[in-house]
Order: sequence, then structure tokens, then C-alpha cells
Amino acid sequence: MAIIAIDHVQVAAPAGSEDAARRFYGALLGLEEIPKPEPLRARGGDCFRASTAALHVGIEEPFVPARKAHPGLVADDLDAVRAGLVSAGHEVREDDLIAGVDRLYVDDPFGNRLELRQA
Repeated sequence: MAIIAIDHVQVAAPAGSEDAARRFYGALLGLEEIPKPEPLRARGGDCFRASTAALHVGIEEPFVPARKAHPGLVADDLDAVRAGLVSAGHEVREDDLIAGVDRLYVDDPFGNRLELRQA
């Protein structure tokens, strides 16, 4: 027996944050919004996909952003993503701790930490 893939990761968000999630994860980062299964829609939140993995934005009350735990996203053009984030007013934190890996950290609109690296 072996785990063969990661299906999805979830980040939390406060109630009423779906539009902000769509702007950030969909429009800014370019993830494809996918429909939530009907039985889960009443809970709020959104679902997005990149390639074969999904990122779920789940509503949590009371909400506390994840400051250490984070999803790691891979970009085909990290420079373009970096420029888009900065242009949209997001603080980008560069990280060069791993030699040869171009990566950065940014917080989503809810304060959750995300790691992005160049493919």
C-alpha cells in the first residue's frame, strides 16, 4: 500500500470571503475555479484546481489564518506571478534558503501563508 498523489489541500477563510478568494486564487494566481460538490455548497467557500491537484478555500468560524502551515504552489513563470502579486499590492517575501530554487512567500487576502516556487 502507498499514497500515490495529493488530491487537494485546504486553506481556511472567514465567512463571506468567496469573492476575494476568486479574485486572488482565480484571477491573480490563475487557478481554475471548479464547482463544489452540491452537498458541500451550503458551507460556503470555493474550490480551485491546478493540473491534477485542487486547493479548497473552506469557511471557518472563528477564523485564524495559517501563518506557518502552507500549500506549496509551482509556477511556470514565477517572475510574472511575482510581478502580478506586487502590482496587486501583496507583500512578497523572497526566500533563497534552498540553493538553486527560486521561491517566495505571500499571504492570501485572509492572512494564510503560501509558498510559490519556479517549476
